[in-house]
Amino acid sequence: MQIPANSLILFQGDSITDTGRARDAALPNESSALGRGYALMIAAELLAAQPADALRFYNRGISGNRIVDLYARIRPDTIHLRPDLLSVLIGVNDTWHGFGSDNGVPVAKYQRIYQDYLSEVRAELPLIRFVLCEPFVLRCGVVTDAWIAEMDERRAVVAGLAKEFSAVLVPFQSMFNDALNQAPAEYWVPDGVHPSPAGHHLMSQAWLNAVLS
Repeated sequence: MQIPANSLILFQGDSITDTGRARDAALPNESSALGRGYALMIAAELLAAQPADALRFYNRGISGNRIVDLYARIRPDTIHLRPDLLSVLIGVNDTWHGFGSDNGVPVAKYQRIYQDYLSEVRAELPLIRFVLCEPFVLRCGVVTDAWIAEMDERRAVVAGLAKEFSAVLVPFQSMFNDALNQAPAEYWVPDGVHPSPAGHHLMSQAWLNAVLS
């Protein structure tokens, strides 16, 4: 399968999506605007595979964002761009900020706000396709055992929302778990949260496999 011609694809999320993107680069498909991670790698592969199809890629991930922050910018950074396909990866900061600064988002609220976000986007853009990505961690770096159960709950929320909204679900956690058979956690996700270049490459391939299957 291919992404339909003339599609606008928007990546949303936190620092894992942001990856140092240039905020002042406004045009689609600019390398600096897409960051240095999986969003850039996906865009590069699809643009090379479909050169005649006028695909447009945007990255609006913002480092540190939780679901409440993503919801707060729903109009300027999602609805006003009018994407045909919206890919969302959000959730690790909702846990990390809870353990690190007592400013996290409880799982029940995470579910409610995430559902509101998707519902409002679809109300404005009825034909939009959603790609929901599992939030993930590996046990190394800043990640302690206390994170694991809560992150499992967040992934269950995302899986439920994917069913509710007929979205593609990208299984990043199980992908990284499988990768541990080849190299230790620090190789793929050095601090337990932010992927290495190799980790981002795995993410891009998992995303493409899920979306194009």
